[in-house]
Amino acid sequence: MPLTARIALNRPLRRLFDYSVPEGVRLVPGQRVRIPFGRQQAIGLVVQTGVEPLPGINLKPVIATMEDWPALPEETVSLLSWASDYYQHPLGECLFTALPPALRRGRKAEEKPVEWWVACGHGEALPANAHRQRALLEWLNRHSQGAAGSDIIRAGFTRTQLRTLCDRELVKSVSPPSPHSATAEPEFLATGPTLSGAQAAAAEELASAGSGFSASLLYGITGSGKTELYLHYLKQNLGTEDQALVLVPEINLTPQTVARFRHYFGTRIVVWHSALNDGERLTTWLKIRNGEPVILIGTRSAVLLPFTGLQAIIVDEEHDSSYKQGEGFRYSGRDLAVYRAHLNRCPVILGSATPSLESVYNAQQGKYRLVRLEERAGNATPPVISLLDIRSRPLEGGLSRPALNAIEQTLARGEQALVFVNRRGFAPVMMCFDCGHMVECPRCDTRLTYHRRDRAMRCHHCDYQTAATEHCPKCQSDAFKPVGQGTERTEDILATAFPDTPVVRVDRDSTQRKGSIQGILKQVNSGEPCVLVGTQMLAKGHDFPNVTLVVVVNADGGLFSVDFRAPEQLIQTLLQVSGRAGRGTKPGKVLVQTCHSDHPLLKTLCEGHYLDIADQLLSERDEGQFPPFRAMAIFRAEADTMEKSLQVLDVIKPLTNAPGIETWGPLPAMIARRADKHRAQLVLNARNRKRLNTLLTGICQELDRRKLPAGVKWMIDVDPQETG
Repeated sequence: MPLTARIALNRPLRRLFDYSVPEGVRLVPGQRVRIPFGRQQAIGLVVQTGVEPLPGINLKPVIATMEDWPALPEETVSLLSWASDYYQHPLGECLFTALPPALRRGRKAEEKPVEWWVACGHGEALPANAHRQRALLEWLNRHSQGAAGSDIIRAGFTRTQLRTLCDRELVKSVSPPSPHSATAEPEFLATGPTLSGAQAAAAEELASAGSGFSASLLYGITGSGKTELYLHYLKQNLGTEDQALVLVPEINLTPQTVARFRHYFGTRIVVWHSALNDGERLTTWLKIRNGEPVILIGTRSAVLLPFTGLQAIIVDEEHDSSYKQGEGFRYSGRDLAVYRAHLNRCPVILGSATPSLESVYNAQQGKYRLVRLEERAGNATPPVISLLDIRSRPLEGGLSRPALNAIEQTLARGEQALVFVNRRGFAPVMMCFDCGHMVECPRCDTRLTYHRRDRAMRCHHCDYQTAATEHCPKCQSDAFKPVGQGTERTEDILATAFPDTPVVRVDRDSTQRKGSIQGILKQVNSGEPCVLVGTQMLAKGHDFPNVTLVVVVNADGGLFSVDFRAPEQLIQTLLQVSGRAGRGTKPGKVLVQTCHSDHPLLKTLCEGHYLDIADQLLSERDEGQFPPFRAMAIFRAEADTMEKSLQVLDVIKPLTNAPGIETWGPLPAMIARRADKHRAQLVLNARNRKRLNTLLTGICQELDRRKLPAGVKWMIDVDPQETG
């Protein structure tokens, strides 16, 4: 009987495919192979070998192996198989997520040779008008060890200029220096940072690497020095041949974090995030797969990579919702990090000043070890948070007069202020004050945001864009005005109020260019007086020593939302952005503008004890029977009409009838139409997570067997972060 292998494809199919294995070929799980698929060829991943073929079926043979070793080691295959079952996503797509794009397309798992250039002359012989060639030669002469061709291109030069200098024998191509040579290795400190008494006490409570699996929730208030604790922990616990993973929620946090880690670990630090090109991803992937002793700093998908010597995992800002993938394979990077630590029998540290309610609950249940760090590093003290009631107060661009006065006093002392506006653009709505018309997105059930810098109206849900006009498109009135606050509008108001002070805007629009966030951080960290204006990007992990005042323009958004997670996310955001104040030697102050200063949640916020607030919110979740006290999953459907979307969910609803399962809906989503797709959802709530998972598996299998109307798409979201 011929040998048979069961193979996964990078397709949205909840099944595997059997192929015969040619004589003399040995396959192992996790190995990449080239196979025939229909009239084409495809790259597949071996999941199982020695499968007994069904009688009477003539299997196609595997064409070739891509490598003679498994691209995904056994532990990674186990992790992704578990994730496929838990998140109800096709195994093939889950497995291929752990490969870099180049390997998914079939490229060989090897690096291209590095093109390395050194200067071997000076520019005296160059023509007088060869300015860029002369600049390139001077640039290379400043790099005594030479530079990679890719670095030369990134520095702003071209390959044509490089070839011309080579023809003139002023530069030459040589072998790159060894990555471990003394000249290539940047200076780094052999010892970790010196810890304060509170940090040292917290470090003692963390489980050491090599002691098996453990999960620790590090509750460290903003400015308490959690990063220093991570650095100390890795210095103390990692051997010279060990690997470690540090997860961060946002790509914009990686430059600052990487610089601090490289100060202590040098070239051992590598990065993984969406801004890397295919070559950079493949290089990093190969280092991890080959077992090099790297410390990987990455965003959520880094948790899926094929580590072979993982000894510690750190999840920074573990509460952040960006750890949850929002489309396709909807996994939680934080939760997979915990499961991966369990598989690897290594410790995982979840750090945050505002831990998620799920993690707080797990600590209360004894699943996680709670480690407290409640003193700020150095002589810094937590900021004083005050509520500023803006009812009946005149506002200038959303800012009250007391807030503007506080900013003025802060700048007069040579300090910096931060204004938090959780909406980008100039204004969220353009409205005609004569006929009441508001400009809506033609593809979504939402209004267009006015961006005055670009004279554009944009949808922040589907990216639709149109030119802005000065007259109402309905009645042609001149009374067509922006309503509400965005970062651009607040920036303009502050620039007018403080003409001699730089106003720095930080949002997705202002940080699109590569390197822009680094330039902004450099300006702020210079310590010169300035006003920062930004969205949640400013609330995440940045350290601005001279920021002493934070103003929150409007804190009321999450108080009355229909989403059960909104109060938690509101408090987390407010405490995180408040934590940017007073991180240096000067005391910090926070002004929270609100129309509901008597709200009990905001009153508790001013006391600053997050765990007390978490207890209050957990009590409310318990009463409402929401996660973490119940398991939740959402079936979502989208189609060209709402009727079709609801019909699909009507098919699913009878399949959910089971003991201990509550079903809510089907109902239209909060934004019922997005990108011309009508969206509806069906929410499942269960006392028993395992029972819910079994039910979901059966429903997905049944839906795969049924023929649904053309143009209808359904998906499932387990442990959803958004219920709208």
